[in-house]
Amino acid sequence: MLTHENKPVKIVAIEEVNPQEKRFQEQRMKDLLVLIENLALKEEATIKLIIECLYDVGMINLVNKKVKQPSANKIVKRLIGLPKPIAKIVAWRWVKKNVPTKLANWLSRKVS
Repeated sequence: MLTHENKPVKIVAIEEVNPQEKRFQEQRMKDLLVLIENLALKEEATIKLIIECLYDVGMINLVNKKVKQPSANKIVKRLIGLPKPIAKIVAWRWVKKNVPTKLANWLSRKVS
């Protein structure tokens, strides 16, 4: 059986980051955001293909879950391709607007 002695715990305060280091970190995180935005714009075709793949798989799974009758299931699966161009445009706008910030924030939390 493990036993622990009652030793006083010493609490060490974490030193604050000096203002110069804080400004440097903030500037580097802004640089990271710009780099991610540029990457997203440069790889627009790749991101749109990823969106298309996710749309196809997601819609097929959704139809399979919601439409149980086999004949109706086949008809609905043929129709799910119609709104795909609109979905791609909406998804691309969302990705372009939100993903760089979300990715930069996530990476920032990982190194903090």
